Amino acid sequence: MVGGKSLGERAFNISNILIMIVLMFLTIYPFWYAVISSLNGGADLIRGPVFFWPRQFTWASWQTVLADRGMLLATWITVSRTVIVTSVSILYTALFAYAFSRPYLKGKKWYAVIGFTSMYFSGGLIPSFMLINWLGLYDSYWVYIIPSLFAGFFNVIILNANYKGIPDSLFESAKMDGASEFRIFLQIVVPLSKPVLAALSVFAAVGVWNDYGTTLYFTQSNSLQTLQYVILRLLQTSSAAEQMQNTLSVTNMRVAELLNSAKGSGLVTAQTIELSAMVIASIPMIIMYPFAQRYFAKGVLLGSVKG
Repeated sequence: MVGGKSLGERAFNISNILIMIVLMFLTIYPFWYAVISSLNGGADLIRGPVFFWPRQFTWASWQTVLADRGMLLATWITVSRTVIVTSVSILYTALFAYAFSRPYLKGKKWYAVIGFTSMYFSGGLIPSFMLINWLGLYDSYWVYIIPSLFAGFFNVIILNANYKGIPDSLFESAKMDGASEFRIFLQIVVPLSKPVLAALSVFAAVGVWNDYGTTLYFTQSNSLQTLQYVILRLLQTSSAAEQMQNTLSVTNMRVAELLNSAKGSGLVTAQTIELSAMVIASIPMIIMYPFAQRYFAKGVLLGSVKG
């Protein structure tokens, strides 16, 4: 149709917009519901759910969670682990992928066989537990770091495709100028691979941040619990939330006064504590995502298509 879009194209665009609006609502609203419920009074929330805005607005549940020493320690364990594992694992994986992308690497076929095998087969939980225990990592902070220093062979494949898209003339000219492999990697490969590295870093950070299996299987000390494991305990039993309230009543006078004053109105309950913990644990990833979003499309494209 000359001078405008046809009726079919307009109908297609409108239907796409409506579908995307519905999908956005279904994606965002559950998180929004958790936020407004965590900011609502506990007793009032028992009377009926809130849908768009808190009926009885209060920060009591958030203050209770943020004042808990166990929660703060778990947050520190999770944050430090996420930063260390993400940065080091992406660096190690990028170095391995660079070596794997070079045609003159000796034993390349064997590395490929081992890498692809590791993608589909693993030793299982019991052999992993025996290995962790034999290495002396059980119930240690290093159990969060050392076993996670390699980001996986799937990421190697993505980085390998990206490296092969870099013109060989850059490598040849750098070698003619006397540059070593490490210098080529740091000054040529890394700057040209920032979108891919940024995208993979976000995926790695989210995976590490949300991991609770390592705490569940390979630790037993309360001082080594991660944030997601603490939240899991809160969701599995309301007694954990009640214990948090009792502990805070003894160790933190400010929160004790808050809880005592809230008993009459029921501002803090096990349900609001659970919701507050989930929302607070999600905030760092939500903040990080917009800064890395601009790298996603370009990074995945560069890592998937050669040339």
